[in-house]
Amino acid sequence: MTQTNTHSYAIECDRLHLAYGFKSVLNDINLAIPQGAVVGLIGANGSGKSSLLRCIVGLQVPQAGEVRIFNTPTLSINDAIRERLGFVAQAADLFPWLTVEKHIKMIGQAYPRWQERRALELAIRLRLPMTREVNQLSSGDQQKLAVVLALAHQPDLIVMDEPVSSLDPMTRRDFMRSLFQDSAFKFDFYSNEDEEFESDTTSSTQQFQYHPTIIISSHLLSDLERVISHVAFIRDGRIQLFEEWDNVLAFIRIIPKTTTPVPQQLCIAENSQQQIVDIRKIRDAVNNQETSFINYTAIEAMPSVNNLDDLFIALNS
Repeated sequence: MTQTNTHSYAIECDRLHLAYGFKSVLNDINLAIPQGAVVGLIGANGSGKSSLLRCIVGLQVPQAGEVRIFNTPTLSINDAIRERLGFVAQAADLFPWLTVEKHIKMIGQAYPRWQERRALELAIRLRLPMTREVNQLSSGDQQKLAVVLALAHQPDLIVMDEPVSSLDPMTRRDFMRSLFQDSAFKFDFYSNEDEEFESDTTSSTQQFQYHPTIIISSHLLSDLERVISHVAFIRDGRIQLFEEWDNVLAFIRIIPKTTTPVPQQLCIAENSQQQIVDIRKIRDAVNNQETSFINYTAIEAMPSVNNLDDLFIALNS
């Protein structure tokens, strides 16, 4: 029997450094993303989000450090690993002269696990015009098509860079619902079309759900709150905070500096008026008698973080 490694990671970044000329873009990035996590990558423009995602998928070579996906360095991955990866760039990389339907049929020829019918179903759900050429599509529809193409081969790791930035609020809501709430990661295997997936049962189809690891960057934070399991904040090329979203809600506090000052080494970050702290770290410091003047009870009683917007503003003020 194969044992599951509960500490296995889909993505590992080890002391990652990237610079363009004399400008550092990523600074000593250390990040380990568990398999099956849905991670929201959040940061201001120019914070390093896109550069980090490009390093993760092997499209950018860092000057120092290493990225591993499924325990394989990204610069050494083979075709078997590439087939487990789906990437959506900020600008959709498509063939302008092909229609939506022809994209789905042509791209599928490169992937053994491609589910053409599933891709067509998702494209229709996202209201993509199947017979229209890409150069006739809006930027939002091009981005939706890029997502469909990234999902249809059932990748185990999905990396999406601002996939909803070109969509209006109503379309964005429907798009996120289609991806996450309406089981976009549920696939039907049609045994009457592919003998590889024939079943001994009388049913003509087999259906299963799989749980890929997903990392998605977006400025639209309210959209992310509904779908993420983890959140990663990046600023000036450094990871400020990486944590399970449920733990952020339970343990992270944004406290005024006038309430009870906390030593800088116990803070996640601070701005001119606030300190962002993890009460678990403060509790441990108090219990271990590392500090004696912190009013832990008062900090614990402060209101919990309840949305990404407030935390983003505090971390970037």
